[in-house]
Amino acid sequence: MSEALMDHATRTIEVGSKSFAAAARLFDPATRRSVLMLYAWCRHCDDVVDGQELGFQATAPAPHDGAAALALLEAETRRAYAGEPMQDPAFAAFQEVALRHHIDPRFAFDHLAGFAMDVEGARYETIDDTLRYCYHVAGVVGLMMASIMGARDPRVLDRACDLGLAFQLTNIARDIVADAGIGRCYLPAQWLREAGIAPHELAEPRHRAALAQVAARLVDYAEPYYDSARDGIAALPLRSAWAIASARNVYRQIGIEVKRRGARAWDARAGTGKATKLWLLAKGGAMALASRLSARDPAARPRDPALWPRPGGAVDVPRAAHARPA
Repeated sequence: MSEALMDHATRTIEVGSKSFAAAARLFDPATRRSVLMLYAWCRHCDDVVDGQELGFQATAPAPHDGAAALALLEAETRRAYAGEPMQDPAFAAFQEVALRHHIDPRFAFDHLAGFAMDVEGARYETIDDTLRYCYHVAGVVGLMMASIMGARDPRVLDRACDLGLAFQLTNIARDIVADAGIGRCYLPAQWLREAGIAPHELAEPRHRAALAQVAARLVDYAEPYYDSARDGIAALPLRSAWAIASARNVYRQIGIEVKRRGARAWDARAGTGKATKLWLLAKGGAMALASRLSARDPAARPRDPALWPRPGGAVDVPRAAHARPA
């Protein structure tokens, strides 16, 4: 059963996220196993709610009841934490990881709450609304991943959450047109009004130049979160630091590519070529090594107070006191 779970998790990440799969190879074997198993659960939950398989093709042509699927996921997650036998490989994998690494159940259920936002057709008026969605679907994944790597200091967890936020902001910029094709938009409605783009016209070619400006704005908005995440790398074991620094570099480069392409950003899915990816992995190794040379407490540098504060984090105050200029 153990090897079957690992095979399932490995296939899932290789199909579902080539960018993270490359960085995940850098973890030590035990950490890699847990990281891949957690990813398999996250991917499974996303697919079940959307009626897809590995984020691509629908599993059935019949109408899909997202709310019922989500309720089942919540029930199975409670059973996993209770130590009950799991038949589904994704939940068996999650149970092993969650119980072994003492992953806070709040993180798992906060993640499922992000899928609920999709099921309920949530709308995002402001960048704070978008960041709240990013927290649920990616920030808490950073928190769970950091827990696997032994991070417990709330200040370090804040940095892990920031990396998840940065990843998701990049994903949103890259996938604007694809998301619009399935009736979803995660961009702040305020930004779209300022750009003169009606939400239902988001994918129309005549808006590509204006849309490119909105995407560039989102990519720029992710930068402080990538910077904050870098400050937390020193708190991780060396190989984990290498993997996370590399993943940071690869995802950040995707955002840079989206911005560079401008109006042609959605002609083909933005990514990184093999040579670029290898360079970014090497750069991640250098960042990880450099973080070992600093005598500074890795969590001591103050986090930018303008960044969105995660619920229950080291700094959790009303967002009005942390407004970033848009």
